[in-house]
Amino acid sequence: MADDGAELGWELSTAVVLFHEAIGRRLGLSAAEHKALGLIIRTGPLPIGALAAPLGVRVSAVTGIVDRLERAGYVRRVPDPNDRRRVLVVADPARVPDLTEVFAALGRDMWAFISRYDEREMAAVVDYIQNTIRVLRDHTARLNEDDRRLSADDRTAQ
Repeated sequence: MADDGAELGWELSTAVVLFHEAIGRRLGLSAAEHKALGLIIRTGPLPIGALAAPLGVRVSAVTGIVDRLERAGYVRRVPDPNDRRRVLVVADPARVPDLTEVFAALGRDMWAFISRYDEREMAAVVDYIQNTIRVLRDHTARLNEDDRRLSADDRTAQ
């Protein structure tokens, strides 16, 4: 089962990444840029630095992502009305393509098999997904912390 689980995990993660790469390509973006745009759309205007933690990248990387989103016309930088020294990133709803049908089709296909599960089975599936998200976030944070530590060690050695 361990080998099957590892293989299934690899296949699932690859399928998810490739799906988001395909969506990104449709928008002229990378998967990371697509996820950043989705975050901006869902949360509303936010400071550039606030994107770093949810995306698991440094603020300097977020600046590049926002630059590319802005060049593509999906977002704008606007002054924060509460603090004129701060800049917010705002999605331009007129420019963001409507992906409703893409995600509606995905939802219909997912529902076609999910609806076969009874309440107990669904509880197990939800538990699995919630714990998978938790474990992935924990491991992502560890990897990011290792990268920050290694980067700091490199700067100290110079």
